[in-house]
Formats: sequence, C-alpha cells, structure tokens
Amino acid sequence: MADFTYENPFGKPEEPSFMTVNHDPECIFCKIASGEIKVELAYDDEHVAAFNDINPQAPHHLLIIPKKHIPRVGDIGEEDAHLLQAINRAAVELARKLGVFDEGYRLVINSGDNGGQTVYHLHCHFLAGRFMRWPPG
Repeated sequence: MADFTYENPFGKPEEPSFMTVNHDPECIFCKIASGEIKVELAYDDEHVAAFNDINPQAPHHLLIIPKKHIPRVGDIGEEDAHLLQAINRAAVELARKLGVFDEGYRLVINSGDNGGQTVYHLHCHFLAGRFMRWPPG
C-alpha cells in the first residue's frame, strides 16, 4: 500500500488486485465479494460466491454472484463467458450440499428493469425446497 496522504487517504495498491480492477466501489455485491460487507458464504471460489437472499422466495434461496462486476447478463463478453459456467458449477455444488440435487431446483437470472433486476451486478437466484410453478412471474 502507498503511504497515507490527504489527497489519497486510503493509498493505492502497488500492483492492482483483482478486486481493485474488477469491481464497482458503490455496488453492494462487489462489497460482499471483496469482503468489505461480511456475510456468511454458502459457496466461495476464485470466480463466484453464494449467500442467502435477504428476501427468500423458497426454503433455499441463495444468490450466486461473480466476483467481477458485470452489470447484466447481456454485458458478459467472451473473456468472461467462463463465469456462467462458474455460476452453474456453484449451483450444482449447492444443490448437492443442500440435498436438493435429485428433487430439483431453479436458477433465475433477471436482466434489466422489466426483467426484475434490482441490483445491477450479475447474479443468479438459486431456489429450491418447494415445487416451482410455471410461469414464474
């Protein structure tokens, strides 16, 4: 870290870290991914993290987020396509851990205002533990 100055009271890392380059300092999910906001993580690897939704719609309702800030699913570029695979890998692991792999679960990604997205950081809702009806909305 650089030394304290009044112009730059928090200093800057000598070498940019993943989180200083790839996050939005105002985004609540970026703050969770960086550890600035502490939550109990149900899943955590180098690419994604998962935690309980604060407004659960099923007995098991978790959010799976990439650690890199990407506002919407449509904003994923080729260089980040692996993050969708990482989200799916986390969902499968969570389903097994929660004992719902065989009975089933739902994954939902909302995009934009009309799609129901309220936090503009890509996230996948993992819902399980009850029968899911169709259509969902």
